[in-house]
Parts: sequence; C-alpha cells; structure tokens
Amino acid sequence: MKKIFIIIPLFLGGFLFSQKKPVKKPVKKTAITQKLNYHDEFKKISDEIMVNGMAYNNLGELTKGIGPRFSATPGYMKAVEWAERKLKEIGVEMIWRQEAKVPVWIRGRESLQIKAGNGDWKNIRMLSFGNSEGTGGKDLTGEILLISTTSELNAMSIGQLKDKIVFVNLPMDPKIINTSDSYLIAAKSKLISPSVIAKTGAKALIIRSLTTASDDTPHAKMIYYEPDDKVKIPALTIGARSADELENLLKKQKVTAKINMTAESKGETTNPNIIAEIPGKKDSKVIVLGAQLDSWDFGEGAIDDGTGVAQCIEVLRTFKALGIENNHTIRVVLYANSENGGQGREMYASYVKKKEEKHVFALGTDAGGYSPRGFSLDMSPQRRRQIFEWKNYFLPYGVYDFDQTDAIQDISPLKKLDIPLAELVVDTQRYFDYHHSVEDTFDKVNKRELLLGAVAMTQMIFIIDNNW
Repeated sequence: MKKIFIIIPLFLGGFLFSQKKPVKKPVKKTAITQKLNYHDEFKKISDEIMVNGMAYNNLGELTKGIGPRFSATPGYMKAVEWAERKLKEIGVEMIWRQEAKVPVWIRGRESLQIKAGNGDWKNIRMLSFGNSEGTGGKDLTGEILLISTTSELNAMSIGQLKDKIVFVNLPMDPKIINTSDSYLIAAKSKLISPSVIAKTGAKALIIRSLTTASDDTPHAKMIYYEPDDKVKIPALTIGARSADELENLLKKQKVTAKINMTAESKGETTNPNIIAEIPGKKDSKVIVLGAQLDSWDFGEGAIDDGTGVAQCIEVLRTFKALGIENNHTIRVVLYANSENGGQGREMYASYVKKKEEKHVFALGTDAGGYSPRGFSLDMSPQRRRQIFEWKNYFLPYGVYDFDQTDAIQDISPLKKLDIPLAELVVDTQRYFDYHHSVEDTFDKVNKRELLLGAVAMTQMIFIIDNNW
C-alpha cells in the first residue's frame, strides 16, 4: 500500500515531535491527504495472490490430509487444529476458539432395496438425510407412492397415503439459470419435509437428490422435524438416474421398497468456531469474513466449503504479506456445524450482540471456489450505491455482478444486528453437480479459479477498510 504523507503542526509529547522548517518566511501548513490509487492497489493484491497464493495448497492439506470433518467427530477437531496451525504460520497472533453446541448424529449402516411386482430385490444407492431418524436397524417395507407436486399431495386422502413410502421426484428447474436459486426453490418445497409427509400417515420419505447432474450419485440434505411431530419418519435421497428409473417403473406397476437405516441422534456436544484476526490500527471496529469448517461425514468437502476456508485464510495471508496496515480489525470466522444445524453461526451472532461489537461489514464465501463474478449485497441502498461506485476497480478481474441482494451463508444471522452483508458470487453451473456428495473432492477445484476468488475477496475487504 502506498504511504500517506501528512504535513501537520508538530508538538512535543505523545506520538508527535517538534521540528523546524528551514524557511525564512512563515508558511501556513495545511493537511494533505493522498488518495489511494485503487487500480494500483488492486493489482498489487492480485499479483501477490496469483503468484504466491497458498489457498490451493492449503485446500489440498485440508481435504486430502484430513478428509471428512463432520460435526462431533474426530475429523472436525483435526480440522480445528489444522486451521489454527495455518493461521499461526501466516503470522496471525490473535486466534481463539468459540464453543458452540452441536448435535451428535451418527449415520451408521443404510440401505435401500426396491422390488417391482414379484421380481427380485434390487439395491439402490442412497443417503440418509442429515439428522434423520433411522429404522432401528430393522427392515421397513412398504409400497412406494409417487408424488410430484404439492397439489397432488393435497388432493390425496390420508387413507391413500397411510403406511406408504412417499417418493418425491422433484428435480431442480433447469429453466432457472442461477442454479443457487433453482436449488433453494426445490429445497423449500413442503414435499421435501418429513414432518409434512408424516402427518399423512406415510412410513418414510424418499426424494430425488437436489443436483444439476444426471448421474446416479445421491446428494445429502439436512432435515428438521417439527417439535409437535408425534412420529418422526426416516428420510433418504437417491440419485437423479435412479429417481427417473423409479418413476418410469411406478407408471407401469406396483413397486415395494425395503429401507434399513441405523441412523440415530445421541444428544449434543460442543465444537468450536475458529476465530482469527489482525487488529485494526485505527479502531476496533470489525470487518468479518466467514466460511464453514465442517463437511458432511462421507466426503472431503472441497467445494463445500474447503474452498471458502482456504480463501479466508488467504485474505489474512495477503494482508500480512503486503504489509497492509488495516484501519479496522480484519477477522476470519471458520464456523462449526454448518451442515446439520447451524449452531456455529448462531453462536457467533450471539457473541457479537452480547459484546456489542461494532461490525462494519461481513463477507461470506461458500460457493465452491469457482470463477468469481461479483458480490451479492444485502445492505442499505446507501451502502449498495457506494459499492456500485467501485465497480470499475473490479471489472479487470472479471467481477461485474453487484445486483444480487441475498447473503444466505453463515454470516446471515448478523443481518438482525443491522450489519451490512455481502456474499461472493461465482459461476455456479458446476457446483450442484458435486454439492453434498462423495464427488465433492479436491480434484474438482481449479487452482486459478480458487485464487481469483481470494483476489476479489481481498480487494473488497481492502476497499471497505479504507472507506467505511
């Protein structure tokens, strides 16, 4: 960062000292503030990360060296220790843990078989929903009933659904180009709620995986049961190919399913958020970056959200490497339990409220490390307009989309504290091919795309720090 030279009256004491000017005539001294050239500063940030960035190497260590890091497992605690070590290596001194309560859920053994008519049983790839009840290790058998729309469900009587295994073949809408929007629309469907299905008298719920892929890989999803549920039915998901084959089979004949799941919940424990920061030189106001540290229990969690973890660490590394003297405190929060509960993010928001910490800005990253395209801005119109004015600084880096207005990742609870939120927007066309599946692995991440995302994040944090 360029040095700022300020000429001011100088006095003895404190941080100031006396000095005589070698001039004969009195000269009126005025304060001169040199404005930063953000095109130059952005280029310095980009050059540093694209040449010396460690995000890709760090991601490899996290995914290949540790692997799955599901809440309440030894893998998560290994990830905690790894994160603390990486933050210390880049010179961050302020690092601490913030304990949050998390559910203890164990997937156990699981299987799904189907039989058409009097045929033989056929194994189908499946995944239990996160936090789902199991079958107690016993076979749960029932006729499969296909439901594709809410109107179909509403038109059926309880007698038609009683003791059935409801199958919902609801694909993500391919007409919606923003795949994140398509995912959220499908995920919020009442058809995918075990509580809604259980009230009909059904035994279990099977859904088509929420994915843009057309393969047979199942993709996990977390579920909630309502507090007044008298019965908590098992819920599971199958791949897109199996879902289409099952629907075609159901159109021709009766199909029976046999489900066996030992999934169970075993109360709560605690897992820590990891918090690290570089103190501000001007004040203690906070600019926070957030990503989830946990992953699902069956996968590496590379795009979800190892990339975000690596990018957040890279932002701090870059500030340190370039000797940037940040005005406000730059803080990273690596959240616990994002996948099957969200207690980590709620704990951090409660902490901020209790401490009455002033947060200037919060930036989330949880979109897979793909090419950055912009920032979704969930903040006041005045703040949005200010960021719009900086758009030309970002354009050379392929970052142009500042029109979206939702920040839905782990920073979202901070909205109720009136903190301006932003979320890194990337090209998501491949994200839901791998999201929440065993295919979410390190090899799916492109090094250059990952680093470009870290560049955009660091640039945004830098310009916010110097203007807000």
